Amino acid sequence: MNAIIDFLNTIFWGYVLIYGLLAVGVYFTIRLRFQQILRFGEMFRVITSAPETDKEGISPFQALCTSLASRVGTGNIAGVAVALSLGGPGAIFWMWMVALVGMATAYSESTLAQLYKVHETPDGDSGVYRGGPAFYIARGLGIPWLGGVFSVCLILSFGLVFNAVQANSIADAMVGAFGVPKLATGLALAALTAIVIFGGIRKIATVAEYVVPFMAGGYLLVALLVLVMNLGEVPAMLWHIVGNALGFAEVGGGVVGGIAAAMLNGVKRGLFSNEAGMGSAPNIAAAATPAPHHPSSQGFVQALGVFIDTILICSCTALMILLSGVYVPGGELTGTQLTQAALADHIGWVGPYFVAVAIFFFAFTSIIGNYAYSEMAMAFLGVGTTAGLMVLRCIVLLMVVWGALQAVTTVFNTADASMGLMATINLIAILALSGTVVKLTRDYFAQRAQGIEPRFHGKDYPELGDRIDYTIWTRDCRGGRGAQSRPNGEKRCTGSGAFCRNIRCCSSPAP
Repeated sequence: MNAIIDFLNTIFWGYVLIYGLLAVGVYFTIRLRFQQILRFGEMFRVITSAPETDKEGISPFQALCTSLASRVGTGNIAGVAVALSLGGPGAIFWMWMVALVGMATAYSESTLAQLYKVHETPDGDSGVYRGGPAFYIARGLGIPWLGGVFSVCLILSFGLVFNAVQANSIADAMVGAFGVPKLATGLALAALTAIVIFGGIRKIATVAEYVVPFMAGGYLLVALLVLVMNLGEVPAMLWHIVGNALGFAEVGGGVVGGIAAAMLNGVKRGLFSNEAGMGSAPNIAAAATPAPHHPSSQGFVQALGVFIDTILICSCTALMILLSGVYVPGGELTGTQLTQAALADHIGWVGPYFVAVAIFFFAFTSIIGNYAYSEMAMAFLGVGTTAGLMVLRCIVLLMVVWGALQAVTTVFNTADASMGLMATINLIAILALSGTVVKLTRDYFAQRAQGIEPRFHGKDYPELGDRIDYTIWTRDCRGGRGAQSRPNGEKRCTGSGAFCRNIRCCSSPAP
């Protein structure tokens, strides 16, 4: 069994995904005309726009924070240090490149998740939006069984095993910094997790809305302090990163492989960190009520998430390490220990404790973010009932406690294989639906060019037929939702009290 799992991981992570994720990112970057660079300001524009008054969805900012809760994890601290140790400073340059093209991939998958989302009314709930890759695979491609395979892989990897990995990282950090027993950490972490996840998607989004800006802001502030303390060295260090990546500077005696090693490790760590193309973040993107009311707007929100995760947070970790006196290319110090030693060099004894606290917040928010993705998968499989979610939540809590106590390589390798299959399915799906992404994007900016706030009109997409829920996207002239027909053929936009024969008013498909 171990041999089969190792073989699958070699295929997925050694060949298919390393090159596939990068290639898909480049493909969407070109097809979308480098919009993540040329239209970068649109990402902030949609985040700061007035939210829609729709209680059935979470806000775009909440969706961004929840996706960041999952994206920003121990990889931003330990993973960056590993990339530096194995690939040298040049690895950071390739992390940047992966993030830049990954922003186009993140935009595309989240736009599709918005378009194909559905409205559900779980037991005891007033109604929520569900969506993600499983939904656009089933509804967009017409292959529901493949959406089921994706959902199972998502629950296994993100919902269960990766949460155990995050718990293990927290437990190790607490032991190293404060001497807290692993069992105590595991039980306390499970209790905190229970308080959040038993409240469902909305509770998770609310917690993420407050915790993620706090944790990311605190980490960036410390990084800014370090950069100010070493301001004169920063320009030279940035050039050192670029030079190492492109072969203009020596990598260092401890790093084997030169440019190839820098590229390989930078690409790997970048992909693992920002999750662009993995099919994870679209699950929470679908839960948002986009503002403006167009699928593309939530795509921009999640593209911004990739930028924050890799370009900002990972870069801060890298610069803090490189500007310290403890970094030695190919040295014995790596992972969390290297980051702790670097901060100790900059700010003294408080450095290792700060890293331990940062790991706690980064990993804890990853746990609740990963759980949110699993809830979407449960909904697709038809087991997202109160009883089904109760079982899932209990298993997640058990995995948190178990993960804090031990690490079993076989189980973690199985999760890697599961995530590899999940990501492969997602990449095939978004490539197959790339034409829809391009049309939505052009429609969005065509409306912007006319000086109007973009709105999705179903009648402009007759090729979608009955594959999307038009009631989600209908907004009449007064802001009502949904369209109801009268015997005489008139339509009423729900919430407005007005009837009209103007189909575009309700954005319903043309008869």
